[in-house]
Amino acid sequence: MTTAQFIAFNLTLLAAMAAPGPALLYALRQSVAGGFSAGVATGAGLAVMAATWTGAALLGLNAVFALVPWAYVVLKTAGAAYLIWIAVQLWRHANAPVSDSAHPGARAFLGGVLVNAANPKSVLFAGAVLVVIFPPDLNLSQKSLIVFNHLTVELIVYTLFAACLSSAPARAGYLRLKPIIDRTASVILGALGLRLLFGR
Repeated sequence: MTTAQFIAFNLTLLAAMAAPGPALLYALRQSVAGGFSAGVATGAGLAVMAATWTGAALLGLNAVFALVPWAYVVLKTAGAAYLIWIAVQLWRHANAPVSDSAHPGARAFLGGVLVNAANPKSVLFAGAVLVVIFPPDLNLSQKSLIVFNHLTVELIVYTLFAACLSSAPARAGYLRLKPIIDRTASVILGALGLRLLFGR
Protein backbone atom coordinates (compact mmCIF):
# COMPACT_ATOMS: atom_id res chain seq x y z
CA MET A 1 0.00 0.00 0.00
CA THR A 2 1.56 3.29 -1.16
CA THR A 3 1.07 7.02 -0.64
CA ALA A 4 0.00 7.32 -4.29
CA GLN A 5 -2.78 4.80 -3.66
CA PHE A 6 -3.99 6.80 -0.65
CA ILE A 7 -3.99 10.00 -2.70
CA ALA A 8 -5.97 8.30 -5.46
CA PHE A 9 -8.47 6.96 -2.91
CA ASN A 10 -8.91 10.38 -1.29
CA LEU A 11 -9.38 12.14 -4.63
CA THR A 12 -12.03 9.57 -5.58
CA LEU A 13 -13.67 10.00 -2.19
CA LEU A 14 -13.77 13.80 -2.52
CA ALA A 15 -15.27 13.53 -6.00
CA ALA A 16 -17.95 11.15 -4.71
CA MET A 17 -18.74 13.46 -1.77
CA ALA A 18 -19.16 16.43 -4.13
CA ALA A 19 -21.84 14.65 -6.15
CA PRO A 20 -25.36 15.93 -5.28
CA GLY A 21 -26.65 12.80 -3.56
CA PRO A 22 -28.70 12.25 -0.39
CA ALA A 23 -25.74 12.80 1.97
CA LEU A 24 -24.73 16.15 0.50
CA LEU A 25 -28.32 17.43 0.37
CA TYR A 26 -29.05 16.35 3.94
CA ALA A 27 -25.81 17.91 5.25
CA LEU A 28 -26.54 21.14 3.37
CA ARG A 29 -30.02 21.50 4.79
CA GLN A 30 -29.02 20.60 8.34
CA SER A 31 -26.08 23.03 8.30
CA VAL A 32 -28.10 25.95 6.98
CA ALA A 33 -31.25 25.29 8.99
CA GLY A 34 -29.72 24.06 12.25
CA GLY A 35 -26.42 25.92 12.40
CA PHE A 36 -22.84 24.79 12.83
CA SER A 37 -23.37 22.23 15.61
CA ALA A 38 -26.24 20.51 13.78
CA GLY A 39 -24.19 20.48 10.57
CA VAL A 40 -21.15 18.97 12.31
CA ALA A 41 -23.27 16.34 14.10
CA THR A 42 -24.98 15.42 10.83
CA GLY A 43 -21.62 15.24 9.06
CA ALA A 44 -20.23 13.02 11.81
CA GLY A 45 -23.13 10.60 11.36
CA LEU A 46 -22.68 10.58 7.59
CA ALA A 47 -18.93 10.05 7.99
CA VAL A 48 -19.26 7.18 10.48
CA MET A 49 -21.69 5.30 8.24
CA ALA A 50 -19.70 5.97 5.05
CA ALA A 51 -16.52 4.66 6.72
CA THR A 52 -18.52 1.67 7.98
CA TRP A 53 -19.56 0.85 4.41
CA THR A 54 -15.89 1.03 3.36
CA GLY A 55 -14.95 -1.27 6.23
CA ALA A 56 -17.72 -3.65 5.20
CA ALA A 57 -16.45 -3.65 1.61
CA LEU A 58 -12.91 -4.38 2.82
CA LEU A 59 -14.26 -7.31 4.85
CA GLY A 60 -16.12 -8.67 1.84
CA LEU A 61 -19.73 -7.58 2.30
CA ASN A 62 -19.99 -6.91 -1.42
CA ALA A 63 -19.18 -10.59 -1.96
CA VAL A 64 -21.92 -11.52 0.53
CA PHE A 65 -24.40 -9.40 -1.46
CA ALA A 66 -23.36 -11.28 -4.62
CA LEU A 67 -23.88 -14.65 -2.91
CA VAL A 68 -27.09 -13.68 -1.10
CA PRO A 69 -28.92 -11.27 -3.45
CA TRP A 70 -32.05 -11.06 -1.28
CA ALA A 71 -30.01 -9.46 1.55
CA TYR A 72 -29.04 -6.65 -0.79
CA VAL A 73 -32.64 -6.28 -2.01
CA VAL A 74 -33.92 -6.02 1.59
CA LEU A 75 -31.33 -3.36 2.49
CA LYS A 76 -31.93 -1.46 -0.74
CA THR A 77 -35.72 -1.46 -0.26
CA ALA A 78 -35.46 -0.28 3.35
CA GLY A 79 -33.00 2.45 2.33
CA ALA A 80 -35.20 3.64 -0.52
CA ALA A 81 -38.23 3.76 1.78
CA TYR A 82 -36.28 5.88 4.28
CA LEU A 83 -35.17 8.38 1.62
CA ILE A 84 -38.75 8.65 0.33
CA TRP A 85 -39.97 9.19 3.92
CA ILE A 86 -37.47 12.05 4.35
CA ALA A 87 -38.65 13.54 1.04
CA VAL A 88 -42.30 13.42 2.16
CA GLN A 89 -41.46 15.04 5.52
CA LEU A 90 -39.49 17.81 3.81
CA TRP A 91 -42.38 18.55 1.48
CA ARG A 92 -44.98 18.52 4.27
CA HIS A 93 -42.97 20.80 6.54
CA ALA A 94 -41.53 23.16 3.95
CA ASN A 95 -43.47 26.08 5.46
CA ALA A 96 -42.71 25.16 9.09
CA PRO A 97 -40.50 27.53 11.15
CA VAL A 98 -36.80 26.80 10.80
CA SER A 99 -36.47 25.83 14.48
CA ASP A 100 -38.82 22.91 13.84
CA SER A 101 -37.12 21.74 10.66
CA ALA A 102 -33.58 20.79 11.69
CA HIS A 103 -32.56 18.06 14.10
CA PRO A 104 -30.06 19.02 16.83
CA GLY A 105 -27.30 17.00 18.49
CA ALA A 106 -27.81 13.26 18.77
CA ARG A 107 -30.81 13.33 16.42
CA ALA A 108 -28.68 15.08 13.77
CA PHE A 109 -25.95 12.44 14.18
CA LEU A 110 -28.49 9.60 13.93
CA GLY A 111 -30.08 11.25 10.89
CA GLY A 112 -26.68 11.33 9.18
CA VAL A 113 -26.07 7.67 9.99
CA LEU A 114 -29.49 6.66 8.65
CA VAL A 115 -29.16 8.68 5.43
CA ASN A 116 -25.91 6.93 4.52
CA ALA A 117 -27.17 3.59 5.83
CA ALA A 118 -30.11 4.01 3.44
CA ASN A 119 -27.85 3.44 0.45
CA PRO A 120 -26.33 -0.06 0.39
CA LYS A 121 -24.99 0.72 -3.07
CA SER A 122 -22.26 2.54 -1.14
CA VAL A 123 -20.67 -0.78 -0.22
CA LEU A 124 -20.65 -1.83 -3.88
CA PHE A 125 -19.12 1.51 -4.88
CA ALA A 126 -16.53 1.25 -2.10
CA GLY A 127 -15.74 -2.32 -3.12
CA ALA A 128 -15.20 -1.32 -6.75
CA VAL A 129 -13.00 1.65 -5.82
CA LEU A 130 -10.94 -0.36 -3.34
CA VAL A 131 -10.33 -3.18 -5.83
CA VAL A 132 -9.13 -0.73 -8.47
CA ILE A 133 -6.86 1.32 -6.16
CA PHE A 134 -5.45 -1.02 -3.51
CA PRO A 135 -3.71 -4.42 -3.78
CA PRO A 136 -5.79 -7.49 -2.86
CA ASP A 137 -3.49 -8.71 -0.06
CA LEU A 138 -4.15 -5.98 2.51
CA ASN A 139 -3.70 -7.00 6.13
CA LEU A 140 -6.05 -5.97 8.94
CA SER A 141 -3.96 -2.98 10.04
CA GLN A 142 -3.87 -1.64 6.47
CA LYS A 143 -7.63 -2.08 6.15
CA SER A 144 -8.12 -0.27 9.46
CA LEU A 145 -5.91 2.57 8.22
CA ILE A 146 -8.04 2.93 5.06
CA VAL A 147 -11.25 3.09 7.13
CA PHE A 148 -9.71 5.62 9.56
CA ASN A 149 -8.51 7.72 6.62
CA HIS A 150 -12.00 7.65 5.09
CA LEU A 151 -13.58 8.70 8.39
CA THR A 152 -11.08 11.54 8.87
CA VAL A 153 -11.52 12.94 5.35
CA GLU A 154 -15.32 12.93 5.67
CA LEU A 155 -15.24 14.57 9.13
CA ILE A 156 -12.96 17.35 7.86
CA VAL A 157 -15.04 17.97 4.73
CA TYR A 158 -18.39 18.05 6.53
CA THR A 159 -17.03 20.30 9.30
CA LEU A 160 -15.77 22.79 6.69
CA PHE A 161 -19.09 22.44 4.88
CA ALA A 162 -21.01 23.22 8.09
CA ALA A 163 -18.77 26.20 8.85
CA CYS A 164 -19.44 27.72 5.41
CA LEU A 165 -23.17 27.01 5.26
CA SER A 166 -24.05 27.96 8.84
CA SER A 167 -22.87 31.54 8.34
CA ALA A 168 -25.33 34.40 8.80
CA PRO A 169 -25.65 35.17 5.05
CA ALA A 170 -26.27 31.49 4.22
CA ARG A 171 -28.87 31.20 6.98
CA ALA A 172 -30.60 34.42 5.91
CA GLY A 173 -30.76 33.20 2.32
CA TYR A 174 -32.15 29.86 3.44
CA LEU A 175 -34.84 31.53 5.58
CA ARG A 176 -35.95 33.59 2.57
CA LEU A 177 -36.11 30.60 0.25
CA LYS A 178 -36.91 27.80 2.73
CA PRO A 179 -40.12 26.51 1.09
CA ILE A 180 -38.49 26.40 -2.34
CA ILE A 181 -35.23 24.85 -1.10
CA ASP A 182 -36.98 22.24 1.05
CA ARG A 183 -39.38 21.23 -1.71
CA THR A 184 -36.56 21.05 -4.25
CA ALA A 185 -34.57 18.86 -1.87
CA SER A 186 -37.71 16.79 -1.32
CA VAL A 187 -38.12 16.13 -5.05
CA ILE A 188 -34.44 15.24 -5.48
CA LEU A 189 -34.35 12.93 -2.44
CA GLY A 190 -37.63 11.32 -3.50
CA ALA A 191 -36.25 10.73 -6.99
CA LEU A 192 -33.06 9.23 -5.54
CA GLY A 193 -35.15 6.97 -3.32
CA LEU A 194 -37.25 5.80 -6.28
CA ARG A 195 -34.11 5.26 -8.35
CA LEU A 196 -32.63 3.17 -5.56
CA LEU A 197 -35.88 1.23 -5.23
CA PHE A 198 -36.38 0.45 -8.91
CA GLY A 199 -32.80 0.60 -10.21
CA ARG A 200 -30.48 -2.35 -10.50
